[in-house]
Amino acid sequence: MTKKRTAYQEQVIRNYYRQRDTIAVQRLGELVTDLYLAEGKARQRLWQRAAAALENLEVPKKQIDHVVRSDDPELLARHVQQILQKQDD
Repeated sequence: MTKKRTAYQEQVIRNYYRQRDTIAVQRLGELVTDLYLAEGKARQRLWQRAAAALENLEVPKKQIDHVVRSDDPELLARHVQQILQKQDD
């Protein structure tokens, strides 16, 4: 038995998918902050999450690898700024 979604639920789902890139960039920005503060294994996990977020935003694999290998949150922050600028255009 399948339940139908209400009109409100359908609207929420549509809005989420419309704003998905914006949400991903926002989360990536939060990861930058977390990376500045993290150490050890926690930092490695955050870099994995950052790499996955960049992949979802369709950043080229070569750039993702470079950013992750650098282990530099500032470099990631610059990429986030570039993505935000592209979204504004």
